[in-house]
Amino acid sequence: MKNFQFDLSTSILALPRSTKRIIVLIVDFGFCVLTVWIAYYLRLGEFVLLVGNALLPVFFSFIIALPIFMVSGLYRAIFRYSGWPALLAVARAIVVYGLIYASLFTVIGITEVPRTIGIIQPILLLLFVGASRAFARVWLGDRYQTILKRAKRTKVLIYGAGQTGRQLATAMSNSYEMQVAGFLDDDDRLHGQVLNGQPIYNALDLASLVEMKNINTVLLAMPGITRKRRNEILALMREAHVAVRTLPSVTDLAQGKIGVSDLRDLDIDDLLGREPVAPNYILLAKNIVQKTVLVTGAGGSIGSELCRQILLLKPQKLLLVEQSEFALYKIHQELEQKNTSPDIVIVPLLASAQDSVRIHEIFSTWSPETVFHAAAYKHVPLVEHNPAEGIKNNVIGTLSTARAAIENGVKDFVLISTDKAVRPTNVMGASKRLAELVLQALSETQKLTRFTMVRFGNVLGSSGSVVPKFRQQIREGGPITLTHPDITRYFMTIPEAAQLVLQAGAMAKGGDVFVLDMGQPVRIYDLVVKMISLSGMTVKDEEHPEGDIAIEITGLRPGEKLYEELLIGDNPMPTSHPRIMKANEDFIEWAKLKDQLGALEVALNANDINLILVMLQDLVLGYQPAGDIVDWIYLENEVNMGIA
Repeated sequence: MKNFQFDLSTSILALPRSTKRIIVLIVDFGFCVLTVWIAYYLRLGEFVLLVGNALLPVFFSFIIALPIFMVSGLYRAIFRYSGWPALLAVARAIVVYGLIYASLFTVIGITEVPRTIGIIQPILLLLFVGASRAFARVWLGDRYQTILKRAKRTKVLIYGAGQTGRQLATAMSNSYEMQVAGFLDDDDRLHGQVLNGQPIYNALDLASLVEMKNINTVLLAMPGITRKRRNEILALMREAHVAVRTLPSVTDLAQGKIGVSDLRDLDIDDLLGREPVAPNYILLAKNIVQKTVLVTGAGGSIGSELCRQILLLKPQKLLLVEQSEFALYKIHQELEQKNTSPDIVIVPLLASAQDSVRIHEIFSTWSPETVFHAAAYKHVPLVEHNPAEGIKNNVIGTLSTARAAIENGVKDFVLISTDKAVRPTNVMGASKRLAELVLQALSETQKLTRFTMVRFGNVLGSSGSVVPKFRQQIREGGPITLTHPDITRYFMTIPEAAQLVLQAGAMAKGGDVFVLDMGQPVRIYDLVVKMISLSGMTVKDEEHPEGDIAIEITGLRPGEKLYEELLIGDNPMPTSHPRIMKANEDFIEWAKLKDQLGALEVALNANDINLILVMLQDLVLGYQPAGDIVDWIYLENEVNMGIA
């Protein structure tokens, strides 16, 4: 029944406008007859045959009503939009009609026609005509809106005519957002065939299809293809200037059917990522399974992903150490929901790595066997503007945590480091290199705790990543702000980085500096152009003033480098893992470094920025500040002294 009503309403809406007007005229004519008949019944208490003079009220009803309705515009109005304005128009027309009709049959009178017919019939006609317009609005209006919404849907092509593409097309059949206009596929045997009522096209014809069929978006429904093939397909999309949306990986889609909600914007790791290397589960499990594991900075980008990966490896206890209350709450709630084992204990602990008393208390209470130290300030300009706090957190916090580890018998301690520690031009990078030096020196003084450092570059989607900012700027119509046209960076996905950190930590012998293979560095300007193209837009510049998104060069920020490096020396050694290398880095003996750290801590507490930077240059080989001091307090005091 529901389908019949749906088909009937669709058929009516498809009729020509002139035909629909004739239908409404016939309906209103019927109402004129019906309301006169009912008016006779209400007046006389019995149904009357409409013959002789009894037929006159019917004749005069449509002779008077239909011309008034036409003049009042009731047949020009699109009655499926009927609301109060349309109903008021009906009421006004019938008031005029009623005055004329009542004058004829009530005031003047006609033999054998009760005078009250002139009053009752217009009232009934108002009710019937008004109700018919309201019914049309309810029955046809919503259906018409549905048709309009579907007509305005974005036309898309699905790349991939396999099972995933078919499931996606089925899920989209009732979508109000997108309309499937066909499939693209690489298989020549499928070209020209029809699938789910939609034609299958050659992917090489995409550019012409975009123009011919007004295609805005291509949905990539090939989750199992290699990274190389995916990049080839994306290059084709960029040439056609269409937006690209994609589905998660095969692993993510293993459970359940595919739906429209599974579609996501193209992640930048789809552009930069490499073919994944299967993790070594022996290395992953070595320092985790059935052990008490502690993660500092547990609510950060890397720290939280480490916690997720660790939870999957079934530790006995997982201690989350974080100074941000909100970040700690968020990751704790997430892990509790994901925890499928009642035997795994997850403990959220508010603490700063700089608070040696609190850190010692935590270590002595739970005696963790493995520690991942991810707590750090890592935003280059912020640390440059607040150097003393950055060094306290990154260096003194690391020292405090490392001492607690030694005193409480921690077996493995892994520091999350950065490529900015190599020949640093900023305080953040220099502080992370100094943190590495601290652990290298401590490693030589004892053999109970194995200290390991894992150094890598930018991770996609981290709190410091520029990619989310670029994506937001594209959504807002630009411009995209870039510090320098030639700036390059290494990139890695957060899950890949976390897995490699866990495996590198398991290979440690003590004092090791591991370097993750980040692939080839990426020119950020080229990355931005790709992001714009795969959003279905073009770059706006001098050569293309009609483009959609402009790119503005704002200049390098304090402490920012054009190029990042992963090695201080040029002699990395391979390891048993193809993505992990081992660096041979010089370090300072603990006996000497200890005194220098004590002096540095005094300068930090006094916020003597000039002295701090001089000492940092003495301690960190290759540290060359890129510019003048930009510490906010230092600058404000300079201004105040100038005023005085």
